[in-house]
Parts: sequence; C-alpha cells; structure tokens
Amino acid sequence: MTFANKITLFRIISVPFFVACLIFYTPAKEHLKYLALGIFLAAIISDVIDGYIARSRRQKTEAGAILDPLADKALLLTAFIFLYRTSKMYFSISLPLWLLLTVISRDVIILVGSSILLATHKGLQIRPTWWGKLTTFFQMCTVVAIILQFPHAWVIWWLAGIFTFISGIDYAKTGINLLNNEHDTTHPKTTDRASG
Repeated sequence: MTFANKITLFRIISVPFFVACLIFYTPAKEHLKYLALGIFLAAIISDVIDGYIARSRRQKTEAGAILDPLADKALLLTAFIFLYRTSKMYFSISLPLWLLLTVISRDVIILVGSSILLATHKGLQIRPTWWGKLTTFFQMCTVVAIILQFPHAWVIWWLAGIFTFISGIDYAKTGINLLNNEHDTTHPKTTDRASG
C-alpha cells in the first residue's frame, strides 16, 4: 500500500468521526461543531496532499483510482445529509432540501453510470472534468459556510447547486457517448452491396 493510499484511507476513516460530531451536536456542545469543521478541513487538505503525492511520486494505483473518489463521495454525501439534519434543528442558516436532493441525485447518476461502464468490461472510465472539480469545490465551501453560519451562505449554495446540476448532465452525456462509441466499435456498421 502506497503512502497516498494511506492518506486516502485516513479520509475514509475520518467520515464516521465527522458524522458523530454532527449527530451529537447541540448548542450546549458548541465545541462539536468546530471539531466537525476541523475534521472536514483535515479531510480536504489530505485530499490535496494525496493527489500531489500520487502525481509527484508516481504512486497512482488502481486501488487509489477507486478509493480516492469513493472517499470524496463518502465525505461530501454524509456531510450534506447529516448537516441538513443538524442545521434544521439547531442553526439559524440551514441547508436547503433542494440542494441536498440535487447532490444525492447527481451522485446516484454518476454511481449508476460508472457501474454500467464497469459492467461492460471494456475499461471505459469517466474522468473528472472542470465542471466536476468546480462542483466539488463549491460543495465543500457550502459545508464550511453552513457550519460557520456564514451570513451569505446562500450565494455559495446556489453556485454549488448550479454546478452540481451542470456537472451531473455533463457526466451523463459523457457516459452515454462513451457507451455509444464503444458499441459502434464493437459492432461496426455493415452496408449491403447490390449484387452484379
């Protein structure tokens, strides 16, 4: 196991601790909110370090290619789901339901699409795009803004929602195009020629 893989595992292991802080948070236990924020930021920083090490030391592995996006999805999905619950109960600025549903829907689309591509056994992959990277960035900023009760958090979550929607459509189109191209390659079109 490479050092980059170990950092990715740290990110996955940090998820239940982050969730626990949100579940047990109450106004009387204010420190749990900041502990959750610290764990979340540590996970984000570890993601950056993980990617840098994998590239600079040429430690990119098949395990890393699977675990890294899995860690990101686990962190962000649980953050949105449990932050929605906690913010509705205790925060003056709470995560909107429409954004939670948008984030979950996009990730379901990506998960189903990736499963279909994997099932073809053709080695097809949907690589991260700039739309996806912007989505991840603004989703992370939304989590931080809600935890810190940033007065203009709505601006950030609207940007997160817009980019989440756009990237979801973009990934879906990319996946369909990859499958269509693969199908055309596997089953080339034939033309009938008139005899004589």
